Formats: sequence, structure tokens, C-alpha cells
Amino acid sequence: MQLLSVVIICKNKAEIISGTLNSLPGLTDDIIVFDNGSTDATIEKVKQFNVQLHQGNWEGFGKTKNKANALAKYDWILSLDADETIDDELKSSLLQLDLSDDQYIYEIRFKNFLGNKWLRFGEWGNDKHIRLFNRTKVQWNVSEVHELLIFPKGVKKILLPGYVLHKTAVNFEEYEVKMKNYAYLNAKKYFRLNKKAGGLRIFLSPAFSFIKNYIFKLGFLDGSAGFTCARINASYTFLKYKKLNELNMINRSE
Repeated sequence: MQLLSVVIICKNKAEIISGTLNSLPGLTDDIIVFDNGSTDATIEKVKQFNVQLHQGNWEGFGKTKNKANALAKYDWILSLDADETIDDELKSSLLQLDLSDDQYIYEIRFKNFLGNKWLRFGEWGNDKHIRLFNRTKVQWNVSEVHELLIFPKGVKKILLPGYVLHKTAVNFEEYEVKMKNYAYLNAKKYFRLNKKAGGLRIFLSPAFSFIKNYIFKLGFLDGSAGFTCARINASYTFLKYKKLNELNMINRSE
């Protein structure tokens, strides 16, 4: 066992939460699942595991994750989403870590899947994130979406062997719905930050997004899945700036 806490926030993840929790036995004696109002069988699934189940309101990604981290037994936090599992190599790496120095943060590579397809290139290729940190030094910002970790100067970043396996979506339809939701959330975030989106940005940014992910990031090597992901990400960019422009126009007319 390692002296760290695994913290997971979730809502309506009954179909995948068991897979996430099944990847964790032997790692720690403190697993926190913070549910934000599930209406499916998520709660019943979680109760089948030896974890600490908490329920609370959704306050955006950043605030909710910080709230969940505060419930942990240990200061070292392994932050996972409900659609993420750890592979055996990563579990072994985590168990061998010396966590006596809180000036370290740990980055982890991701394998992102759409259905059963591992996306090796494009937007999701070569993906890695800081997911292990000490909560006395590091916490999430308060962003509602695309939250970021805030850490002091001087911390040392280490890349861990192994992977987080991320089940991005069951299929393209689910992925498209997910990205539309993120587009609207990000538009509202940009609006609060007083950002603007003119006509050129609305139309040129999606085109650049598609070219970047499909051509420059070699998304075409993922076949039809690479094309569809690049298209959906371009659509996300279009919707984000279109909604932002609409919010700004409404604000000017008031």
C-alpha cells in the first residue's frame, strides 16, 4: 500500500465506474468517490467497493475537485476521473515512489480511447497530465471547465512510467455531445474573462483546429477515427466562439 489518496469525482458513470475502481486494489487504503448527483446506478456500483463515498453539489470542475481533495486521508492525491483507469505499470511505479518530498509533482502519460480505438495521434496523441501532487502545495484553480493545477515555483516535475487509460467516450455520438457541452461551458468562461470572438475567429479557428490535429499532429494515421475526432474538435472550436460572440452581443444590447 502507498500513503496516497485516490480522489475521483463522478456523475452518472454507472457503465464505467466499476472498471476504474477495479484498477486500484492494492494501491492504497483511501479511495474517495465524490458523486455530484447521479441519477443512474452509479451509487449502487460504488457501494460494491471498499471506498469512501461522498455526495455533494457540482460547483464546476476546479472547486469540486478541491472540495473532494479535502476529504482525503493523505496529503498526496492521485486525481482521476471516473472514466480513467491505471495500468499495471503505473500502479507499480506508484507503489515504488518515495513520497517524503512534497516539492515533487508527478506527470502521467495517457492512452485515450474512443470506444475500443486507441487514439495514438491528433488531439489525443502524446497526451500527459500532472495527476499526483501534495495538496499542501498544489490545488486546482476555480475554473468551471478545463481546470488547471496551481503550484509554487521550484517544484520538480517527474514523468512516471505507465499509463492512465482514458475512455474518452463510448462512441462518436457521445463524444460529440460531450464536446458541445464543453464548448458552451468554455464560451461562458471566456465571456466572464471579457474575451471577444469576431467573425474571422469564428470561422478561421475551426479550420486551423482541423488542420492542426488531422495534418500536423498526424491524426490521419488513426484512420476514420482520426478524421472524425478532428472534425468534432473543429466543431467544438466553432461552437465555442459562436456562443461567446452571442453572449457578447447580448451584453452590448442590454
